[in-house]
Amino acid sequence: MTERLKRFAPSPHAELAGNLSTGLLKLIALASMFIDHTGKVLFNNASDMRLLGRIAFPLYAWCMIVGFCRTRSVPKYLGRILQAGLVSQPLYYLALNTQGHLGLLIQETVAPLSAGFSFPGLWEVLYTVFLKKPNIFLTLFLGLCALWGIRQKKYLSQIWAPAIAIALATVLNADYGWKGVTLFILLYAVRNTRPGIAAVMVSFFLFWGSGYELTRSLFGIPVNLTGTPAWLSGPLKAFLRLETYGLLALPLMLIRFPHDLRMPKWLSYSLYPAHLVIIILQKLVIFG
Repeated sequence: MTERLKRFAPSPHAELAGNLSTGLLKLIALASMFIDHTGKVLFNNASDMRLLGRIAFPLYAWCMIVGFCRTRSVPKYLGRILQAGLVSQPLYYLALNTQGHLGLLIQETVAPLSAGFSFPGLWEVLYTVFLKKPNIFLTLFLGLCALWGIRQKKYLSQIWAPAIAIALATVLNADYGWKGVTLFILLYAVRNTRPGIAAVMVSFFLFWGSGYELTRSLFGIPVNLTGTPAWLSGPLKAFLRLETYGLLALPLMLIRFPHDLRMPKWLSYSLYPAHLVIIILQKLVIFG
């Protein structure tokens, strides 16, 4: 009788719509990010590679929401994200800095300490490496803090927690800034409905992309809307912008995979710094 009741009991994740195969989604996001970062650093901002990279952030955001709804301990989840971000940051600084020669980059970075140790010099080095341009884990950390406050509803935390997270994302120059944290909040609000997820994604990325120039080519094919009827050229111009290509992640977020890839937590968090190490090695080979 107990087994029969368990069979018909609602799933603890029944409220989540969309794709719950976060292991595979994280691998797709990582591949997209690797293409994006390689295009930025090694191929002089190759537009097609940067375009494919737009898939990564919305996938990571959705995976974080699924993880937040599943986790038994939000503080431990936050701790893992913070630890991964701190470990990755020096690698991120070396890998994503557009100065090709790593030796010169390191020399310029430690220059404030070249004449001898001093606390102001140490602060300048630490600021340059860790705070000037933080990696994506800061955005994930702040987004998760916002969701935690919304869910807890302690002392009006559903109001001040997301507000503080958005403000910190702006002040700390987090990757994707306040828009990134806002996407977390909006997707969490519609997490139980596929139409809601689609509506948030389309409206948000159309808004985000409106500040970018029209794409000039797609994989070698020139984009020329001259002569296109106004009723068609208007929507096309709205969709054919760099950040709007984040919508390519939408089908992956909505359509459930029949299987998932289970990875140990340590491996899942190690993939991000590992891809940065590969980029650093590529820079050493190409630029010396």
